Amino acid sequence: MHLLIPAAGMGRRMGSDRNKLRLLLLGKPLLAWTLIAAESTHAITWIGIIGQQEDEPTWKALIQALHLSKPITFIFGGQTRQESVYNGLQALPAAAEYVLIHDGARCLATPELLDRCAEALPKYQGFVAAIPMKDTIKVVDANQQIQDTPDRSQLWAAQTPQGFQVSALKQCHEQGRQQGWQVTDDAALFEKLGLPVHIVMGEETNLKVTTPADLAIATLILEQRQQKNSRTDGSES
Repeated sequence: MHLLIPAAGMGRRMGSDRNKLRLLLLGKPLLAWTLIAAESTHAITWIGIIGQQEDEPTWKALIQALHLSKPITFIFGGQTRQESVYNGLQALPAAAEYVLIHDGARCLATPELLDRCAEALPKYQGFVAAIPMKDTIKVVDANQQIQDTPDRSQLWAAQTPQGFQVSALKQCHEQGRQQGWQVTDDAALFEKLGLPVHIVMGEETNLKVTTPADLAIATLILEQRQQKNSRTDGSES
């Protein structure tokens, strides 16, 4: 199974002047935690990191330091996430039938989630990892006045990984380029062309690290995981 990791974004909302995936989380760059999870999966056999040229030496040094066994390819990204994923799709091995796309900023995704998504790929032409909304959502106009309260039972918070048949997603991206569509995730291209997109259950902890507060929460989650793993290892020894 093939995995593409868009990793070309800047950290402006993080207050950083560099790629936020280079920021440290428990002593490792954010991207390292995604790579460690991917390395631990059963299904993923090839990883493509989509980044900017100036980050290439950093990511190559990180890969070497992590001693990863799975093949990893560095792919130059574009000006937007959409352009970066397009470049990633062109760099996939010719034999690739399915692809998982996972944002590098979602560095808390577990190997279990990645494997669950990989198992769903033969079932669906396209899918999104997502969780049901727990908050009440309000639709607000330009004057900050509430216009509507949607039925929460029909609302899900989209995450990544998102999974697709490679040929279908390539066609969607080509159509998007021709039509000038600007979207924030690949599922939106499927939706615009009327192709079905299903839901695969995500994880509550699979947050996107965007702000300093997110980084603090991610630190706490990882510390709790490590403590749990330490207790488990201790009980088995």
